[in-house]
Formats: sequence, structure tokens, C-alpha cells
Amino acid sequence: MKFVDEASVSVEAGKGGDGCLSFRREKYIEKGGPDGGDGGDGGSVYLIGHESLNTLVDFRFQPNYRAEKGQPGSGKDRSGAKGEDMYIRVPCGTSVFDETTDIFLGDINDQGETLLVALAGKKGLGNTRFKSSTNRAPRQTTKGEPGESRKLRLELKLIADVGLLGIPNAGKSTLISKVSAARPKIADYPFTTLVPNLGVVRLDDEKSFVMADIPGLIGGAADGAGLGVQFLKHLSRTRLLLHLVDLAPFDESDPVENFHIIERELKRYSEGIANKKRRIVFTKADLLGPQALEEAEGLARRLGVNDYNLVSTVTGLGVNELIYQIEEQLQESRENPSSSQILQEVHEFSSKRRQEIKDARKNKSNEDELPVVRYEP
Repeated sequence: MKFVDEASVSVEAGKGGDGCLSFRREKYIEKGGPDGGDGGDGGSVYLIGHESLNTLVDFRFQPNYRAEKGQPGSGKDRSGAKGEDMYIRVPCGTSVFDETTDIFLGDINDQGETLLVALAGKKGLGNTRFKSSTNRAPRQTTKGEPGESRKLRLELKLIADVGLLGIPNAGKSTLISKVSAARPKIADYPFTTLVPNLGVVRLDDEKSFVMADIPGLIGGAADGAGLGVQFLKHLSRTRLLLHLVDLAPFDESDPVENFHIIERELKRYSEGIANKKRRIVFTKADLLGPQALEEAEGLARRLGVNDYNLVSTVTGLGVNELIYQIEEQLQESRENPSSSQILQEVHEFSSKRRQEIKDARKNKSNEDELPVVRYEP
């Protein structure tokens, strides 16, 4: 099934039941007095995390949800039944926004974690509530309040420890297929990867981590070029980024310039992601043979980095060493967890870039001049 990482849904909480206007009517009992019961509260709408789900595709076919309304009160001081709360299952790693105001409402990261997205309407009061020493036969009641309604935007952010960065065809999919059981599409042309892929890298029975491969970036991605930045949000939860630099780009471009292109796009999209820890990995060493090490050293000097890895997924050169070094860095980050402010900052930058792209599209009079945007929020 196609990977879907964004969806819009409409939710409406249940209306509260109306209060009842009633008086006691029994044989041989005079002046029975008011006995109208209250209505029942409506049902609220919650989102709940569920580990068995991994896409938001179901919301494309079922975008509208309404909780049960409360029942009206009745005579003999009987209250109406409360409307049943609605729990909508979503994948773990889902971020929730109010689509109208673009306000971030919360994240759902764990199995069973819930988030209230639409508050139930309050019940109406029956006339029994209004009786007093001076008002013994009240005819006042109140109506149940309507439930809260909202249009939500759901964004699925993959929960991974390590994220792969690089230009198209830099070797990201090949690396994740080499070190995990993931089997992404691999070919000798750019933009082979169209959707994110997850792979579990297992070192032994007790040590493992999750790696995420996202589609490659090109210059102008923050403005919507290529596949745009719609998948960059999947890197917001990672602890470490691997920036893969192709030693022998298929278009004979400069690897250093390719590196800086990606870095610039990251900074334009989100300072939070751009400031994450990263390792530089030079790939496709097998294409240069004995000259690969010398070439990697030269590029490292130009980039101003001392710590890097040289790998070949074809021959296996440096792959195991890379995996164990990643585990060491992850262990350090687990002992010093980062603040949730980074994730909030990512949300703010994401919303800002989305609005800028939409404004740019509106201001363009000639469709041929529009940036190539495959993502439509």
C-alpha cells in the first residue's frame, strides 16, 4: 500500500442532550413538583496511538468523524445517557495541527497515548435544577451545548534513531538495504526513492537502532523543487544524521558543492534539524578503487572535517565500522536526551515554509514559472 504521511480530517464532538421540562403526575399525589432530568454530555473525540498502523492512508477514504451526542433528559428525574467518546486510531509518530489556524496541538508517540482534539458539548439542565422556595414550578430548562468541531492536519513523522541525507543517487537506499532488512527500490538513476523507508539495524541480541532513508534533496528543495522538503519532517525525531557524500556523482558534479547544497536547504527548512549531530560518510569507494582513500581525505580537508567514514556497500568496506560508531554516538545521546523545544521549532519552521510556498504559487502569473512542487498541503 502506498505510503501516506499527511492527511486532513474533520472531527466533531457530540452535542449535549437537552434538559427536560416535566412535572410529577401521579394519582393521589397533589403538587408533585418538577421532575425533569438533565441531558447527557456529548462524546469527545480523541486520537490514540496504535503500533499496528504505519500510514495515514485510511483517512483518505474516511475523512469525517463525529462522536455520539448525549441523550435528552426525561421525567421522573431521569438523566439522559452520555454520548460515547470516539477514539480514532493513528500511527505512533503522528503530529496534529489545527488546519484552520495552523496551531500545533500535540504529538502521539507511544502505543495507547491519547490526545483530545474535540471537546464534547455540555449537557442541558432539566427544570428540577431551577426549583427553589420562591419558584416551586419552574419552567426553565437549558439546551445542550454543541460539541467542538475542528479540521485537523495529521502529519506522520517516522520515529527513527538515524536519518540519511544526501543528493539523489548518493547511495542511501543501498546502505539501508545493506545494514538492515529494508528492501527499498534501488536503481542507477536519481529519485529512485519516492517515499521514506525504515530499517532496523541489529548489532546483536541487545543492541539495535532504527534507520530512516528519505528521498534525496536538490537545490531549491525548500522552495518546492524536486520532491521538495515534505519528507524532511521525518528527520525531526532522529538523534543522528548521516550525510552521504557520493565520491563519484553520476553527473560529474563537485561532491563538496553537493554537500553544501543539502546543508543550505536544511538550514532554510529548520535550524533544529540543521543543528542535529551528524556524521559525514563518503560512499561508492569501489568506483575509485585505490584512489578512494586519497579522494576522501581531499574532500574532508575541503569540508573542514576530521571525523568521517569511507564505505562501499558493494564490497562492504567500512560498513561494519560505521555501524558500531553510530551505536556509540547514539548511546551518548540516549544518556543526554535533547529538549522537546527542537521538535516544536521544527513544527514552526515547517508551517512557515509551507505558507511561503503557497504564497509563491499564488503570486506566479505564469504556471510555467512555478517551482516544481509535488506536495500540496
